[in-house]
Amino acid sequence: MRLAALLLATGLYGLTLCQNQDNFFWLSYLRERWAGYNSFRGQDSVGSPGRECPLECDCLPSFPIAMYCDSRKLGHVPFVPSRMKYIYFQNNQITSIQDGVFDNATDLAWIMLHRNLLSTDNLGAKVFSNLLQLDRLYLDHNNLTRVPQGLPRSLRDLRLSNNRISKIQPASFEGMANLSVLLLNDNSIEEVGGALKGLTSLLLLDISNNKLKKLPDSLPEGLQQLYLEFNGIGSIPSDFFQRFAKLQYIRLSNNKLTDEGIPSNTFNFSSLIELDLSYNKLQKIPPVSTSLENLYLHANQIKDFSVSSFCSVIDIMNFSQLRVLRLDGNELAEGAVPAEAALCLRLAAIIDL
Repeated sequence: MRLAALLLATGLYGLTLCQNQDNFFWLSYLRERWAGYNSFRGQDSVGSPGRECPLECDCLPSFPIAMYCDSRKLGHVPFVPSRMKYIYFQNNQITSIQDGVFDNATDLAWIMLHRNLLSTDNLGAKVFSNLLQLDRLYLDHNNLTRVPQGLPRSLRDLRLSNNRISKIQPASFEGMANLSVLLLNDNSIEEVGGALKGLTSLLLLDISNNKLKKLPDSLPEGLQQLYLEFNGIGSIPSDFFQRFAKLQYIRLSNNKLTDEGIPSNTFNFSSLIELDLSYNKLQKIPPVSTSLENLYLHANQIKDFSVSSFCSVIDIMNFSQLRVLRLDGNELAEGAVPAEAALCLRLAAIIDL
């Protein structure tokens, strides 16, 4: 009966094997398919314990430490077997998670809970606190109003974008010295304060599309990417970026920056590769380092083109590394780019229409 059921399941039932067919090959093939079939259904070929899998999910024999429960219209988190390290619950309708749900699987490394209906009041304060190996936690596109409590210090990638967070508590990321990626974009955050001070490994910070009126205080000095577009930032403190020796990407588009709000040489440092200041209220091109490669200044109020913003001295050995310069959507007159700009910006494609 079991063999017949297997033959039906594999589509081999009713096949006639040629007499010269290698019978040993087919017996081995069927044995492997039977083992894989049982493992997929929640048990292995010898019925050993610890191979269970929730009926709502898929646990593939080829990757037994992962549980796929995404896009199943789930309203709750099913039982997680202890062997699991990677669990996928995204694109469901999960509204709450109580303390202890993950206590059976303390070796979890990835938890994907993005695009659900989780709220802060329905998320247990200690849901994640016992997961000392947790590396990635995706909680973006939910209904959270604050950063969850009890986050493990092992986290390296935390995504909280597209929620309803309005305030970052001072101890929200306390002790998280391993965190390298933090996404807080598309919330309602008005101020960050010193909550990010202890994130000594942070490389990428995205707080775009929030309600910030000033740059966050106490940013980690090892930052490489800083995204702050779509806020209400009107000025930058003097020498603010000079302490970031590794900062390569700054995006400040769609803010309220003016010439008066940008001190001289704010962006003139050698590590910077890309700078986006589009959709602000600038009338002049701010001075930048000759090592900058991409500069976006479109949709401002720039009227004059100053070569000195890119090259303090123009000669055969001193020229800008700029590849892309966008100036479209400004108030530059036709022919505003002087001829000597070709010597300074010899590598650049200038878009000024």
